[in-house]
Amino acid sequence: MEALIIVDMQKDFMPNGALPVPDGEKIIPKVEEYIKKFKEKGALIVATRDWHPPNHISFKEQGGPWPKHCVQNTEGAEFVVKLPENTIIISKADKPDKEAYSGFDGTNLAEILKEKGIKKVYICGVATEYCVKATALDALKHGFEVYILKDAIKGINPEDEKKALKELEEKGAKIITL
Repeated sequence: MEALIIVDMQKDFMPNGALPVPDGEKIIPKVEEYIKKFKEKGALIVATRDWHPPNHISFKEQGGPWPKHCVQNTEGAEFVVKLPENTIIISKADKPDKEAYSGFDGTNLAEILKEKGIKKVYICGVATEYCVKATALDALKHGFEVYILKDAIKGINPEDEKKALKELEEKGAKIITL
């Protein structure tokens, strides 16, 4: 069994958002194409999201590195891709005092995937060198076969993105396009 994991495709990470990934909007059609393909195959579809309380530790006002973004129940936290009805939504970094880049960190994602008999995960979304990388590394740690959908990810800095993909490959992830 396979799962598509869509990482943090939220308004605040797109142009004009609070924490934009340069050209992040350009992967939306590709991500939606993958959603369609995986849905047709009957694969599990998971979408992770930052779901921060207004006083989250990662925000500059609290001494963190980031501007306020993806605050729970705000427009900035909304998804920018059309998700099928039965998509499993994984909310991360939803406690004021805990940061989480990975969709597995502080969530029940590993349990859900194992319960559903998932062996392979295909990962897309933003930002490559942060949440995509962290989610992929944790998926590997949990024993999943990991595939990064290179045409459906976007990083903030091309050099850091290249380093992240190299590290993921060295740890066992496969970088592919379908």
